[in-house]
Amino acid sequence: MENHTFTVESGGAGTRLDVYLIARLPKAPSRTYLQKLIRDDKVHVNGAARKSHYKVEPGDFIEVEIARPRKLELKAENLSLNIVFEDERLIVVDKPAGMVVHPAPGNYSGTLINALLYHAKKLSYSAQGRPGIVHRLDKNTSGLLVIAKDEVSHAFLAKQFGKRKADKRYLAVVEGVVQLDNGVVEHPIGRHPRDRKRMSVRFSESKSALTRYKVLERFDNGTFLEIKIETGRTHQIRVHMAYIGHPVMGDETYGSGRTRSLIGRQALHAAEISFIHPETKVPVRFSAPMPADIVKLLEKLKKASGSK
Repeated sequence: MENHTFTVESGGAGTRLDVYLIARLPKAPSRTYLQKLIRDDKVHVNGAARKSHYKVEPGDFIEVEIARPRKLELKAENLSLNIVFEDERLIVVDKPAGMVVHPAPGNYSGTLINALLYHAKKLSYSAQGRPGIVHRLDKNTSGLLVIAKDEVSHAFLAKQFGKRKADKRYLAVVEGVVQLDNGVVEHPIGRHPRDRKRMSVRFSESKSALTRYKVLERFDNGTFLEIKIETGRTHQIRVHMAYIGHPVMGDETYGSGRTRSLIGRQALHAAEISFIHPETKVPVRFSAPMPADIVKLLEKLKKASGSK
């Protein structure tokens, strides 16, 4: 753990807190990193937490706590992988629900990356040091993920995902009866102001997010949706669906709790993905069948609706 303290002099007065810290902590990776420290209450001004936009004043006493990152040793593990496609440039896998994508505190083994390191002779590394990861899925969301094998392919694919050129189609079962056949949710998403592990619709300290949905089937107490996202914010579909009053069934974080007994995880599946191949420059499209637990959930909802 590293602890830094500063007393603001008159020359720094009126400067944003995050801007002031980036000047005082030249070894900090980025302003974004410092903003995260501020959000996580690792920065105190005169003993109290402040926002990144707080303007420092002469005499302010600033305390910064920086945790030394644990060196993460990535181990190859012989785990089952459902590979949809593979060539010299990339791998497309159908990730099962329950599998974490990348090792992190509490999940250092049994992840998709552990399995890929065993399977593939080479993987690219992202700017965050994550082997092959171009985009992510939540632990309890199933479906398609693209993994790059080399840095050139990684950069090419990441640019497509970052500029919304890749097309992702999800299938979801949500609570309640969605009235509109087609809808758009366009509300910004940011870190929840009180629970930092959650995201929420926010109109400050947030990023734009756009989700489109189409009703595939309605039941008495649920709706089967096709969803496309034009941005890739953390938990975007789950947050947006909950915001409009139709949380994803089985979602323990954003759901109502009424449907957790129907399925053991959020009923969300990345069913289809398309992008330009990094070598051939030709559009490619891949799909993954709906997993058995969501199929069973739909059967339960159909049966319950037909029983009346």
